[in-house]
Amino acid sequence: MKKPIVTLLLGATVLTACGTADPPAATPGKAAGAIAWGRCTDLLGPDGKPTTPGPGVECATIPIPLDHARPDGEKIDLALIRVKATGDRLGSLVFNFGGPGGSGVDTMPALATTFAELGSRYDLVSFDPRGVERSSGVRCGDQVDKLMGADSDADVDKLAKELAAACQRDSGKVLPYVGTVQAAKDLDLLRAALGDKQLNYFGLSYGTHLGAVYATQFPKNVGRFVLDSAFDPTVTFEERALTQAAGFGRAFDAFAKDCVAQSCELGADPAAVERTVTDLLDGLRTKPIKVGDRELTYALGQLAIITPLYAKQSWTMLEQAVAAARKGNATILLALADAYTGRRADGTYSTLMTSLSAINCADNSERPTAAQSAEVNEKIREIFPILSIAGGVTGTCAHWPVQGDDTAKRIDATGSAPIVVIGGKGDPATPYEWAPKLAKQLKTGVLVTYGGEGHGAYLTGDGCVTGLVNAYVLEGKVPADGSTCAA
Repeated sequence: MKKPIVTLLLGATVLTACGTADPPAATPGKAAGAIAWGRCTDLLGPDGKPTTPGPGVECATIPIPLDHARPDGEKIDLALIRVKATGDRLGSLVFNFGGPGGSGVDTMPALATTFAELGSRYDLVSFDPRGVERSSGVRCGDQVDKLMGADSDADVDKLAKELAAACQRDSGKVLPYVGTVQAAKDLDLLRAALGDKQLNYFGLSYGTHLGAVYATQFPKNVGRFVLDSAFDPTVTFEERALTQAAGFGRAFDAFAKDCVAQSCELGADPAAVERTVTDLLDGLRTKPIKVGDRELTYALGQLAIITPLYAKQSWTMLEQAVAAARKGNATILLALADAYTGRRADGTYSTLMTSLSAINCADNSERPTAAQSAEVNEKIREIFPILSIAGGVTGTCAHWPVQGDDTAKRIDATGSAPIVVIGGKGDPATPYEWAPKLAKQLKTGVLVTYGGEGHGAYLTGDGCVTGLVNAYVLEGKVPADGSTCAA
């Protein structure tokens, strides 16, 4: 899952060909199916500002049932994007980049170069899942801004209740239908519309959950599947929270050691680095740092510290941001917090946080009370003190207007082609222990272990991981179960 626990409560071994996946279903060179692709007109860049797509980028929508139990009933649009294959086309490769709640339409252009080798043979396709942005995105007034500023458990519970009520008011029609099972059925409609007999799929973070549910619902339609940064959907909210707290704690420790090894501005040893960061956050409780007409509060400060832990490449930014904030300049930290919450330059928000709540509440029958959430929060403080507010999903789910369903927790892809499941030893957001569990639940999972840091093994650019995945997706060479890529 993309979001760490503050908002959850919700980027070498020799390749062994031990078999081949079913060949891509589309005939090489065959055009995609009945989708009216055209110019993209409303893309947003990483800064939330309008951006113009590069060559070969096209957008479209397809109609999907609001409720798949009533396929002939009301329809909503599923927003799509594709980057056309640059070489001899094998078919389409569909991506979900995580969240839940992330916009694939906005993310695909930013990551297309990362997946360029796969894009040499596949149209790279992504989408805004139901309940996200252009696909009937869940909107809840201005409550996200208020919730992100909450600095106590009591405030979080009050504001989470208000958020749930605002979501019902503004998006009540779609709330019962944004769960992952419904989204998996959308994926199968997308597969058919693309003209592919089988779905070739690359899921990261929450995208591994969506892929696993799809493989459970449609095992015979599974083509070449990669599930990177695997999530175990069977965990409870508390188990998820504590596992992620430990994961981010380990990532912070790794950052602190690396910082010291490179003459860190924040302290002479890892313990001193942690004290520096903790002292900065504690100071924000009583004295937020002004940034223009805004403030870096204690809650936003926590999000800012967590965000760079997702990728080792951004550790230097974390050091620089904390060093600047100690001198009174919190511009970088506030920008990191805004990136985390989906806050745009104009002060509006994407649907990232509200979609996150809606999908997670839909996928779980749990409705933890405020007291239960506070109890979990105390356990988090013991594991990783930098995370000390358990807001977001569990708090919101306690007041959610729609009953949750646990169907998406039950995974069994018996009868599918092999599914490559990748777990990273240094992944903070989807800790490694979830990867072997998901592979086992699938029954057809092929486990690959990445020994390095970061969320999303393929996104690190590690040559072993990219070589293994590319050989599988492009050539059908399934890696040996238990393969390991050292950092």
